[in-house]
Amino acid sequence: MPDDAAPETLQFGWEEWISLPDLGVPALRAKVDTGARTSALHAFDIETFGSQARPKVRFTVHPIPGRDDLVIPCSANIVDRREVASSNGEKEMRYVIESALLVNGQKWPIEITLTNRSTMTSRMLLGRQAMKDHISIAATDRFLQPELSYDVYHTSRMREVAPQRALRICVLSREDNYSTRRLVEEGEKRGHSVEVINTTRCYMAINALAPEVHYDGKRLPRFDAVIPRIGASITPYGAAIIRQFETIGTYCVNGAAGITASRDKLYAHQIMARARIGMPNTAFASSPRDTANIISLVGTTPLIVKLLESTQGKGVVLAETKKAAESVIDAFRGLKANFLVQSFVKEAAGEDIRCLVIGGKVVASMKRTGAEGDFRSNLHRGGTAKSVRITKEERETAVRAARAFDLNMAGVDLLRSESGPKVLEVNSSPGFEGIETSTNKNIVGKLYEQIEARVRPVPIRRRKTSTSGSADKQT
Repeated sequence: MPDDAAPETLQFGWEEWISLPDLGVPALRAKVDTGARTSALHAFDIETFGSQARPKVRFTVHPIPGRDDLVIPCSANIVDRREVASSNGEKEMRYVIESALLVNGQKWPIEITLTNRSTMTSRMLLGRQAMKDHISIAATDRFLQPELSYDVYHTSRMREVAPQRALRICVLSREDNYSTRRLVEEGEKRGHSVEVINTTRCYMAINALAPEVHYDGKRLPRFDAVIPRIGASITPYGAAIIRQFETIGTYCVNGAAGITASRDKLYAHQIMARARIGMPNTAFASSPRDTANIISLVGTTPLIVKLLESTQGKGVVLAETKKAAESVIDAFRGLKANFLVQSFVKEAAGEDIRCLVIGGKVVASMKRTGAEGDFRSNLHRGGTAKSVRITKEERETAVRAARAFDLNMAGVDLLRSESGPKVLEVNSSPGFEGIETSTNKNIVGKLYEQIEARVRPVPIRRRKTSTSGSADKQT
């Protein structure tokens, strides 16, 4: 039917099957009530979010009466908030949204108020505003339009019809830098609500029945996903906060275990060794009696001496001779510092490759070259970067390294050696500025695609409450 053609008038009985495609509700039995001005939808867990200029509301729907184990998560823009009087005269302030109503192939926008209709036999009520010029009423009949079926909620088709609802995202970060700003910018561009939460200002209520995360004196709302940007100096506390979100059931892009393991350089190398991932020969000892022993374990000089707590190239020393290596090792030991000794990959010539892995795929890679006279290629130390094409072996190595730490997002740094790629480090909070600038790719957009795929709203089947009184969810 052409857009400018008059819609066909539909005849409704007092009860009809309808669809709300914008909300991902393909089948719903609705009561038609010309005495009500606005339509009403059964909704619970109603929660506002978003900016004051464009407020939104999240809620969940039980589409089938008597089936509270079937839940559809929804979100929409708020168009109004008004007082509504129910049939028994009680008044209630309700949020008003706009959504498309679909019946027999015809679709038009209607206003819907959100309220708890759990005591009503119909999950939705259609009021006068929804009728407009599209409907005539036969008050003594029902189901004059094609009947739908609740069976649709038990098929794979639900993933196809589920809308990309707005998500509420938490970015755990203490810094106002490029990466944090890009996460907010890209998330809001995609219609999500993104909140930056200072990790160190979070605190936890730890209990078996209702674990919570609090912030600045208030309980944090229910987030769809958490993007950790945990600084190295607060790794233990940051990991504890992430574990709390994991306990609640929030999807965390990177889990606490992976972040903690990647930050512990000794443990990280042990994990990579167990996964048979290529890396420079590495040795560690608390206090060897003979410095020469630790040197011989990695080969000959030159070699690298690296503090376990080093970041951004700090605490990394190149010892070009055996005497220099002995001096550096003795100095570190005198400071009671923990350190690794690694073989030096000379053929890398001061260059390494950063592979950005998201969702088990390398989405971008760049070659970093150290500043003049510096063997370290860190961009924070004056290095430069450019896009680079990596080999199949390098790609597979980067993916395997991220998987070894169970990280959904990781910056994998590797060297090109004569015997194949050697992984230097797996970074659980990689920066986006250098790789987005050098590759001209929207890396943050790729991250949001992965988040949306993981938390896409589809009907949730809740298991029945067990004898212990607990219940959980499964998709």
